[in-house]
Amino acid sequence: MTVHPSLQNYADAWSHSIEAIAELVQPLVEGEWNRRTPCPGWSVRDIVSHVIGLECEMLGDPRPIHTLPRDLYHVQSEISRYMEMQVDVRRHHTAPEMTSELEYTIIRRNRQLRNENRAPDAMVRAPLGTQQTLEQAMRTRAFDIWVHEQDLRTTLSRPGNLDSGGALVTRDVLLEALPKVVAKDAGAPPNTAIVFDVNGPVEFLRTVRVDADGRGRIDGSPSLGPAVTLTMDWETYFRLACGRVRAAAVPDRIKTDGDADLAAAILREFAVTQ
Repeated sequence: MTVHPSLQNYADAWSHSIEAIAELVQPLVEGEWNRRTPCPGWSVRDIVSHVIGLECEMLGDPRPIHTLPRDLYHVQSEISRYMEMQVDVRRHHTAPEMTSELEYTIIRRNRQLRNENRAPDAMVRAPLGTQQTLEQAMRTRAFDIWVHEQDLRTTLSRPGNLDSGGALVTRDVLLEALPKVVAKDAGAPPNTAIVFDVNGPVEFLRTVRVDADGRGRIDGSPSLGPAVTLTMDWETYFRLACGRVRAAAVPDRIKTDGDADLAAAILREFAVTQ
């Protein structure tokens, strides 16, 4: 691939995860495509449809003209309605149709990336008729594809790639959201520090510090007197942050020290995407 050097890690992470998805679904029989995944409201087929649809949008393909059913309980916002369009239009596609379209889409996207010569700050298409930089688009695709790879691995009992390039991109994306989760959403008091100690295939220790004005910032330095310390494994961390599980369902995988009420508030607000 010949993308800008600053984009190469996103391209590599994307390629690794989307090839893993193709390998995971290739042998599935028709009924397995309907299996429910941790992604709210979506089956295996739905996740692959979403992947195909957004990669086609990266290629500049027109969006489908389609009317969504009214009874989709998980469609509760404008962005979820936007995402659902590419999914629902493929809900009656057969397994061979799905794998063929996925394979062809990957071929097209790889060709696009091999010929990509735009700068990272070039503006490209984004959801809901907006625009974003090429760097943001590629970062988001690497993040999204890795999370959905993990959805499929959980559903199909095929664990793996928890420490891949996509996992590291996901870590960085989710960490950027932590100051808002702690300071604004959970309402941590001014002049407090919250420590997140994550272990496993991806390990890190981060502190969110809330200043006197109630603004949060994150750094890698430990705090000598944190209001709360949350300790968990990497898989639990990203599943919570991606809305795949609630803290109440995995209490044995989360250790909290300090202010119990504040810890509970942070865990309630932990999901930053679905």
